[in-house]
Amino acid sequence: MRRLNFTNTQVASSETARDINRGVVLNLIRRRQPISRADLARVSGLQRSTVSLITEQLIREKWVVNGPLGRLPRGRRPTFLRLNERRAIVVADLRPKQSTVAVADVNGRFLSQESMPTCNHPAKTAAKLAASIQHQMQSHPELVFEGVGISLPGRVEEGTGRIIFAPNLKWPEFDLKKPIEEATGMQVEMENAANACVLAEVWFGGGEIVRDMVVVTVSEGIGTGLFVNHQLAKGLHGVAGEFGHVPLDADGPQCSCGGRGCWEILGSNRAAVRYYSESAADSGSITFEDLMMLAETGDPLALKALEKMAHAIGRGMRSIVAGLAPEEIVVVGEFTRLWPRVGPTIEAEVAAAVLAGKPPRVRPAADPGMARLRGTVALVLQKHFGASSP
Repeated sequence: MRRLNFTNTQVASSETARDINRGVVLNLIRRRQPISRADLARVSGLQRSTVSLITEQLIREKWVVNGPLGRLPRGRRPTFLRLNERRAIVVADLRPKQSTVAVADVNGRFLSQESMPTCNHPAKTAAKLAASIQHQMQSHPELVFEGVGISLPGRVEEGTGRIIFAPNLKWPEFDLKKPIEEATGMQVEMENAANACVLAEVWFGGGEIVRDMVVVTVSEGIGTGLFVNHQLAKGLHGVAGEFGHVPLDADGPQCSCGGRGCWEILGSNRAAVRYYSESAADSGSITFEDLMMLAETGDPLALKALEKMAHAIGRGMRSIVAGLAPEEIVVVGEFTRLWPRVGPTIEAEVAAAVLAGKPPRVRPAADPGMARLRGTVALVLQKHFGASSP
């Protein structure tokens, strides 16, 4: 399990103290910028001389820059520190139909992005991704790139970085990491889309104050990222959290994983489209976005399909609540645009699964459209930040 508790600023006194203290200071700057050296010393508990040495090192390494001067009633005006926004990351969100490549700075602010169709052939997709990454890097010659982060609807083997389970992509096992690294000369970090959304909540959404949280991503399939006791749960072979392939109905439709009646075949975007097509006389080749637009105009069949989808999402969450009892469940997906309509249905299903105490809070992500991309920013940067980063 990967440690992600960025609120812990306990100072180490062992031989690793220098590196740990550097991570503490860097993370405090990230979370509290702009901040003075004096405030860093006060918050971290480190000596001012130690803070000065660390911050000077971070400035030399171009992680941190001096910001504006502060104002005090008397005495020397402090210089505030902030992260260097010229430090950047290339990120990619790989999906079955369309993939997005973007450039973001260290604060998760996106500077540019482009989209392209996703190929059924993994090698062709790798080549297209590499070309897009190179194009994005060339478009920003003023930036210093730290690495490449990729989120995908599947699971990556720990250590090798090989994609070992991606049923919605319909890919066999494939090494996506190596060809992109060879083409770009950049280190590539890869993560499951739901886990990337956990990182987005922890780094940019205030999730670091929650001890136990589950992120549920709803799109072509359903994925879950597990944040347990301030840690991202990975499990054997890195596949912890595949609740989307837990059967809810043994006689249900066949899933892309080969099973029947899986949660994602009943509660995903494609399930809602199927529900609408089954009830509409002439649905044509309707997409989920078409379905959302119909629902927003009050179309009764579209609303009924989304209501059925919401019930299935809530039913699937019952296993999560009974097994993990999280404080919070964060939902990522296009359908959350209609949360006032579908949210109460999901919340009622979740509440029915609580064995004792209050039900967990269920809420949509603050920025569901960018959660996967923003999470991959943290994926690349996390080794540098925090006392407990890997």
